[in-house]
Amino acid sequence: MFSFKTDQKTYEIAGTRVGGQPGEIPTVLIGSMFYTKHKIVTDERAGEFDRDAAEALVRKQEELGDKTRNPALIDIVASSSEAILRYIDFVAGMNEKPFFIDSASADVKIAAIEYAKEIGLEKRIVYNSVSIETKDNEYAALKANGIESAILLSFTRDIMSSRARAETVDKLAPKMEESGIKNILVDTFVMDVPSLTPSGRATIEIKKKTGYPCGTAAHNAISTWKGLKNMLGKEGVRSADIVANIMPAIFGADFLLYGPVENCESVFPAAFTIDTTYRYAARMKETIDV
Repeated sequence: MFSFKTDQKTYEIAGTRVGGQPGEIPTVLIGSMFYTKHKIVTDERAGEFDRDAAEALVRKQEELGDKTRNPALIDIVASSSEAILRYIDFVAGMNEKPFFIDSASADVKIAAIEYAKEIGLEKRIVYNSVSIETKDNEYAALKANGIESAILLSFTRDIMSSRARAETVDKLAPKMEESGIKNILVDTFVMDVPSLTPSGRATIEIKKKTGYPCGTAAHNAISTWKGLKNMLGKEGVRSADIVANIMPAIFGADFLLYGPVENCESVFPAAFTIDTTYRYAARMKETIDV
């Protein structure tokens, strides 16, 4: 539906393309693994997990990606340095694709990129993420370890403001570039259902102004919605999750952090549908110029 007058940036990260005009490049879909209480993990601190079950999840996502042509990537979530190194070994060994490293702890993420540099995987890393809370030691670690790709989390305490998100991008992008980041992916963050709309508007505004690829983890809107399951049941939650995850793509997002990788069977067909209609809209010039 949208076509941006501003030149849109496109990146190629370890063979995976992201960015561009809506419909130009298939939406990159990123499923999370090893997150807190993930049933395949047997010891979160040590990073012990059911390898067969993990392989099955990765293969299922890849199978869907092969069918829809949506790049299928993994977001590695970990709470300890020991765990994230094990997870990196596993995910990196499954294919040659880029992967995201994700933790609430900066120390864990720094340990991950140091390890990636040591074993020659730094070009496949997407650092998740840099925000207004990122300290100088993280920026220094990114530069020292040759990390070229990272998510810019446009977090602001004014969660209902798209303008505040765009202003955060203006503040953080130069710092990231100074730290060696060449491929900036903007997360127009979502915390709850009301923030879905300003996040989507921010996607349009940021792509219009800067051309940066944008996306978000919109599944947060549903995972934080207490009482939804009691009100509408398990299938109601599933339906709401699909809608929330796909809403950013309708606004022109380039990537979706869609939550647990188990949800791939519903997210990939939905994203493929949006990509298909956008592709035809661009071809027939039935787009809205912004």
